Amino acid sequence: QVQFVESGGGLVQPGGSLRLSCVASGFAFNNFAMSWSRQTPGKGREWVARITTSGGTTNYADSVKGRFTISRDNAKNMVYLQMNSLKPEDTAKYYCNADGRFSWGEGTQVTVSY
Repeated sequence: QVQFVESGGGLVQPGGSLRLSCVASGFAFNNFAMSWSRQTPGKGREWVARITTSGGTTNYADSVKGRFTISRDNAKNMVYLQMNSLKPEDTAKYYCNADGRFSWGEGTQVTVSY
């Protein structure tokens, strides 16, 4: 019943921007911190960003700090990830989750390349 549906990925040149969206359902969204993670073939999931229940506190991996911004809209059960100054090493499939407490969605692919 718990679902995460990510969208907004695509192909972008280095230095470009993308905004990812995630629609969550099937649980008490407002009671959970939310996170974005990413995965490439042969690697485990890498945590990227986290936001607290009311959006008052955000945390980022060092690799994306200053470039990515996580936000949420509790009225819409949505989480967002604004990605600026993208680098080729940001290429990955991106997933949202409630700190990994539930099964993962399909994710959305981000490819940063010329």
